[in-house]
Formats: sequence, C-alpha cells, structure tokens
Amino acid sequence: MTKLKTHMGRRAFIKNTSLASGGLVLGFSILNSCKSEQAKEMAVREMPKEWFEMNSYLKIGDNGVVTIYTPNPEFGQNIRTSMPMLVAEELDVDWKNVLVEQAPYHADKYGFQFTGGSRGISARWEPLRMAGATARQMLIAAAAETWQVPKEEITAEAGVLQHAATKKSAGYGEMASVAATLTVPEEVQLKEVKDFKLISRSQKNVDAKSIVTGRPLFGMDIQEEGMLIAMIEHPPAFGLTFKSVDGEAAKAMPGIKDVVTIKSFKDGYEKGGFDTNAFPELVAIVGNTTWEVMQAKKKLKVEWQPITAYSEIIAGFGGKQTINIPAGLESTKIHKSQMEALAAKPGKVVRKDENPEVAFKNATTILERSYSAPFLAHNNMEPLNAFAHVAGEKAKIAAPIQIPSLIIPTIASSLGIPKENIEMDLPRMGGGFGRKAYAHFVVEAALISQKVNAPIKLVYSREDDMTNGIYRPTYHATYRAAFDENNNLTALHVKAGGVPESPLFANRFPAGAIDNYMAEEWTIDSNISIGAFRAPRSNFMAGAEQAFLDEVAETMGKDAIQFRLDLLKRAKENPVGERNDYDADRYAGVLELVREKSAWKENDSTKHRGVSAYFCHNSYAAHVLDLKMENGKPVVEKVVCAIDCGVVVNPDAATNMAEGAITDGIGNAFYGELTFQDGVPQKNNFHQYQMIRMNEAPKEIDVHFVQNEIDPTGMGEPPFPPVFGAVANALYKATGQRHYEQPFVTGNQIVG
Repeated sequence: MTKLKTHMGRRAFIKNTSLASGGLVLGFSILNSCKSEQAKEMAVREMPKEWFEMNSYLKIGDNGVVTIYTPNPEFGQNIRTSMPMLVAEELDVDWKNVLVEQAPYHADKYGFQFTGGSRGISARWEPLRMAGATARQMLIAAAAETWQVPKEEITAEAGVLQHAATKKSAGYGEMASVAATLTVPEEVQLKEVKDFKLISRSQKNVDAKSIVTGRPLFGMDIQEEGMLIAMIEHPPAFGLTFKSVDGEAAKAMPGIKDVVTIKSFKDGYEKGGFDTNAFPELVAIVGNTTWEVMQAKKKLKVEWQPITAYSEIIAGFGGKQTINIPAGLESTKIHKSQMEALAAKPGKVVRKDENPEVAFKNATTILERSYSAPFLAHNNMEPLNAFAHVAGEKAKIAAPIQIPSLIIPTIASSLGIPKENIEMDLPRMGGGFGRKAYAHFVVEAALISQKVNAPIKLVYSREDDMTNGIYRPTYHATYRAAFDENNNLTALHVKAGGVPESPLFANRFPAGAIDNYMAEEWTIDSNISIGAFRAPRSNFMAGAEQAFLDEVAETMGKDAIQFRLDLLKRAKENPVGERNDYDADRYAGVLELVREKSAWKENDSTKHRGVSAYFCHNSYAAHVLDLKMENGKPVVEKVVCAIDCGVVVNPDAATNMAEGAITDGIGNAFYGELTFQDGVPQKNNFHQYQMIRMNEAPKEIDVHFVQNEIDPTGMGEPPFPPVFGAVANALYKATGQRHYEQPFVTGNQIVG
C-alpha cells in the first residue's frame, strides 16, 4: 500500500477538511438547495435523520448513506462522478449508498478548484483518496474504541466494520458520530491499484437523469426572488471602446428597469492570466424578462471610439509578462499576409540540436510545407451567464466558470469589497473548453447588480458570445525536412507563430529523434482577445506536425506508423538532447495499440485511412481514421483511438470524452473558421458558423486504453489534437491531394 502523511500534511489536512463552522453546510447555496435526482431516488429508500461530517469532502448519515462533495466545477467530463469515486474507493463504501453534491467555492477547504488543462483527476488523485482513507481509518478507530479491541483487528468493507474474534459488526452510520470527534490520523495508507474495487470500473453519470429530464443544474436554470435579467452591449469591432450612450428610448420600453455603464477593472489593477477582456467598458440593460431586455437593447444608442495602443503587465501561471495591444481595426486578410511574411524570415530560435544549417545545405532533397489554421470560437452549448446579488459589503455569486479562485480577487477589486465577503456556487457548465476560464462575465454581473441594487442574472445571447471573444488564435507553421542521397532523413526544421501567440512546443516529438533539428517561433501583436481552446496550441501543432510526418514517410517510402515507431525507437535508445518532454515508450505504445486494433496494413489501398499520434497534457493518443468521399464531401466512417492516460478512473466517462473530442476535432477540421474584417467578426451565429451535425459524426468510434498502473494523467484534451492530422492524412488518401489550410471543407465541398 501507498502510505501518505495526512499533510497535505496533517496540519494542512485539518485546515482543509476540518469541521469548523459546520463543515460544508454553507449558508448560500442556490444549486445545492435543489435535491438531485439521485438524492430523491435514494430518499424513496431512506434518508438519514442525522449527518456526521468526517471532513470537507464527505459526511456520513446515521444509516450509512454517504454524501461526497466534488470540489471542481463540472462541464461535461463527468468529474462529478469520477472524483467521488476516488473518495468512495478508499472509504470502501457501497457506491449505491453514495450521494454526490457539488461543493461551492471555498479556497481554504478545497484549494485550487480548477477544471481545465486536463488536470482535474491528476491533481486530486491523492487528496481525494486521502480524504476517503482518512475517514475510513477514523471509523475503524471509532469501532475499536467502542468495542475496546485493537483497531488492527477491525476490517472495513462496503460500509461495514467487523471484528472477527468477537463477531461484532456495525455499519458506518453507527460509528460516524464517534468517528467525527476523533483526531485526524498522522498518516494513512492508500490502496494499490490491484486492490481497487470501484476505480477502473464504469459508473453511470450521477447527473444523467437530471440532465435528460431537464432538472435545474445549469447557470441558466437559476431563479431567485426579485431577480432581474441583464444583457450587455459591447463594441461592434475589436479595436473600439465605449464613448457614450443614450439609453432613454430603451428605458422607456416595457419591463425595463435601468440602463447602466460598467468598467470591469479599477484603474491600476494588475490583471491575472485569466482576466482577458477586450471590452472592459460596456453598456448594460436591466429588466424583468429576457425578451423585454432583448427588445429594449435594440433601442440603445451607443457611440464607440478607437482604442489607443497600450501595454499591460499580466500576472499569469508562468510569472509576469508584458502584453502589447495595438490600435487599429484588424482583418483576416492582413493577418495572413503578415504571417506569411514572418514565416519567410528568421524567427527566434527556441531549440537547436547539432548543425541543421549544414544538413540542409548538404541535402540532396528538401521537403518544405506550410500549414495554417484560423481563429475559432468556442461556441459552448450554454452561452455565458452569471447570477449575482451584491448587497452592501457582501456578494453572492453563482456562475458556470472553470477557475473560481482566479476571478475572486478581480470581483473583490472591482466591487471594492473584501474577497472574504464573496460567496460563490458552481453550477454545472453547459460546455467550457477553455472559454469559461475567462470569467469577465462574472465581474460584469456583479457590477451590474451593485449598480442597480438588485439580484440579477446576466445572459449573453449567442451573438454576444460569439463576437465578444475569447478565441483560439490563428496560427501558421512551416516545416522543412532534409534528405541525403539515400533518401534518409537528416534534418528537420519547424518555424511556427501566430496572432497573437506562438503554438510551438519545441521539445516535443520529433525533437530528440533527429540528429539535426531546429525550432523557431514568432508572434504578431493583436487587439483581438484570445485564450485557451481545448488543448491550447496543441490543437494546431499536432495537425501540422502529423500531416508533415506523413509526407516525410511517403517521401522515404516508409509505412506511416512504422516510420513514427522508428523515430521513437531512436528517441528511446539514443536520444538527441536532454529536454525531450515525452516518454518514447508510452508514445510508441499508443501507436502499436492503434495499429493492432485498427488492423492497419502497409500500403492498404482498400481504405482511405489516416493515422496521427500526439503527446500533450502528460498523455498520449493515436487515431486511425477511415473516410470516403460522397458527392465531393468527406464522410468519416470509423475512427480507432488508442490512449495512454495512466489509470482510467471511470472507463465509460473516459470513452465518452474521447468520442466527444474526436467528433469535435473532425468538425473543427472540416468547418471551423472565424474571420475578421476591420475588427468585426464575420460570423455571429450558427447560420454562418458551421458546426458538425449529428449525421456527420463518425459512424463508429472504437476507443482503447493502454492498461498500466501509472497515476492518472490528462484525458479531456489529449484525444483532440491528433484528430486534425488524421483527417488531413485520410483526405490525402481519398483525394490524392494534400491539405495545408484549415478548414478543409467550405459549404458542402472539400477545399481544392
């Protein structure tokens, strides 16, 4: 067994999981006040008369029913099931006797409640198991004290404590009252992977029935007595800012309470990495109903003016950095010409192994290809929304956001109140993918509530959402490969950049597998706001890299999978450089697994298949994608997927995430594109922005996981990036034409 000090350390563990102030039963809880469908069904059997809180993550009822709190916000990856499974495994309780509740924001109890970066399970892997193991040990100690027997002789399994010698037994509920008073143990033992009974066994989504029956779970479901509806008017173009407003006609409309202006940041406030906001000064209109507000919004008369260029310091995860925001109205056509010009010039050298310049000079053949991808909008199913009630020095918030910890300081600064006075519930998000990590809309809701002195729910229309940022950047990458007279690969050079960030990962594969290697990057400043988009930067680089490697393999006359495996063998046995950030064995493992499961054959002319593999978020994913052409349009028939993400906590949920990532990736590869003309997004709703339809999803997706005992790594994002390369490589097999510029399909026809 793995033995851990309860330090999160014992002292920190006590601080983070103590029973002080009534444990988890906090006063403000819009969502938790509605019993879940799971709780209602359990109530048919019997609900406890009394609860005993063991720590911040769980409480036990007098009849043995256990409530487990999931600390991180949920946006569809099913952590509200998977995280409680970690607690229940170590607690050793029957899953059918477990209730799951969403914990509110509480930094002291739950630490960094962050959903993103595919770090949810990996970051909570030990703390949540520790919470369950600690409660289990305290229950055993309670039984030992009650029965006056050595605790080493007591077993705990499926919610029952037993002492074999005296034949005494008791349910957890019978010992919970005593256990809750005991001292937290100095250390606990965690189970070995081989002893898991719940982890790695599929459990159904605890919210499934509530979701499909439309029960309140999401931010848009929130209703509060006296609540008003608010909507915002933001500048029509990036590069503009607020000047003045005439709201009298709007205020005269039925049901309208007020028209106000807000400014998201106090002057001099140092922004954090997720305070990104291109439009901090807005006009807000407040009224009784959504329809009334939408109609009155059309009557607003707002003047906007050009911004002036400025620089600001942003305090992000990687430390402080200066960001330059240029003035002017930007256009996609200009971006493309700027990127092509920079791609032709030397960039900033980020990595250089041996002597690539000489290798290219002496090359018999040089293969050079450039790849590009446009801005993308997140287009979460649920548009942005937030509930706020600011009254004096206190604020109550309920918002579907990914990182509550990082927006609290901004809310406190903007409202001018102590951050300790902000209570926040975390309703389920109807999609996130990085967009809801940027919580400017929560600050807006709080400021509007403070101005009108009433509880409000801020609602973005789809048009507001799609034209307000935050976007996946537009990128460009040029790859070059050098070959000798025997057609051997002697050097590889990648130069990548974008507006306004570079997508380059200089130390990822195939770095470390090629003697002469160089990576360069460049960037172009922009006033268009960008941010994390499912598997940031990887979602472009994987497609470009894997499409290029296919061409290299073809040039060398090698099978696409075997060529990659040969490079990985080199990286394992005789790596170049010391900064390679991937495990060659694990990388090769997913390629070998996908080759087996897809029945891949070299030079198979019977199928139009593309292969792609990539490493990101500490995990490895590979896809083999089969497609055919119908009436000039590509149709994906099947995708075989292999993933190494360490221990898979909930296989059903992990499979669902892979299926979603694959379908999402295909849709973005085929259709995803947001263009700009004079700062104005050229698409503002789904009649213009094409998304993949249900009948366009792959006819079959076959997901496989590498079986190992490695602690869990990323799962939500890693299956997404390789899709783009697999699509491009399959399209080549189907059409005989390589594709270098996304999207690959315009209207219903493949781009020529």
